[in-house]
Amino acid sequence: MPISSRIRSSGWRLSGQPAPALAALTLILVLAGCGRETAGEAPPPRPVRTVVVEKGGLGESIALTGQIQAEKEVALAFRIGGRIIERSVDRGDRITPDQIVAKLDPQNELNSLRSARAALAAAAARLEQDSNHFDRQDTLLKQGWTTRANFDQAQQALRTAQAAVDDTKAQLEIAEDRVSYTQLKAGLTGTVTNRAAESGEVVQAGQMVFMVARDAGWDAVFDVPAQVLRTAPGDADVVIALTDDPNVTAKGRVRQVDPQADPVTRTFKVRVAVNDPPTAMRLGATVTGRMEIDHGHGISLPASALTAKEKNSAVWVVDPANLTVALKPVEVLRFDPGTVVLSGGLDGGEIVVTAGVQALHPGQKVRPLGVRS
Repeated sequence: MPISSRIRSSGWRLSGQPAPALAALTLILVLAGCGRETAGEAPPPRPVRTVVVEKGGLGESIALTGQIQAEKEVALAFRIGGRIIERSVDRGDRITPDQIVAKLDPQNELNSLRSARAALAAAAARLEQDSNHFDRQDTLLKQGWTTRANFDQAQQALRTAQAAVDDTKAQLEIAEDRVSYTQLKAGLTGTVTNRAAESGEVVQAGQMVFMVARDAGWDAVFDVPAQVLRTAPGDADVVIALTDDPNVTAKGRVRQVDPQADPVTRTFKVRVAVNDPPTAMRLGATVTGRMEIDHGHGISLPASALTAKEKNSAVWVVDPANLTVALKPVEVLRFDPGTVVLSGGLDGGEIVVTAGVQALHPGQKVRPLGVRS
């Protein structure tokens, strides 16, 4: 009914009323009618983005950077001290067991060898003399022409001479060994990885001259955080690739884990045995080790889907029948970049809100902008 008709039916008189007052009354009545119409309308559904939950394997890929090293390295050193007069190999050279890699000045050892030989000759002559004297005393004693004391004295001298010969023989063998020690032989097949002495340098017994990597095998060595060691299986396969050329790859298995963490980095050194390393993968090369870890089955969602309910993790689940949302608690296994992995709370097949979660309340109607699976 028009405003003027309602005014006339209510018995109001228009005559005599001021024009401004009539205009104000008309505006109030119009606004009141509009307010009653708006209050009776329901709010429109809130647009949200959603995904359909799928339960699957929770695999995790771990990549670490390390270095190729020899499985076994041996330090070559002289067994005696002296001055190096010759060095025949350098870094990167391959060596064989009988190869002579360095020499010491042998003059002192040769002098000792000559002295030992002379001492042996003197001891042998004394032994021959004492042996003849003992034989004479033994014959005279049997014939009664000497005393028992003289015989015992001759026997003691013979034993002493024999001991002296044995001692000088041992000293001669030691002198011969020391002469041979002036030549440093490799004793193994491998590759020289380090050189620590030069010709003309005086070295001590046992001082490293060369470091040699055996040909027995190669390791990829990584510094691994403690949390990775706790989750990674000990027999997992590791794919090793050159950092500068990922196409060069090899497979390996964990061979050794240090029992104690590094005091500075707080990481554990892990050695992975490399199976059949390619030619391009050389000692000292920087490599990347990648390992897949299976955490069983669970659900992965965008991190934006996660909210909280009473300080616990939860997600908004859409009822497909009436398109209303409800807050459902969930259990979080881990957080990955951009995603969150759930270990419980959802069964799979639910429609979960991934955008607009902060503006929702239980029972609110929503309008999915697109259901992604």
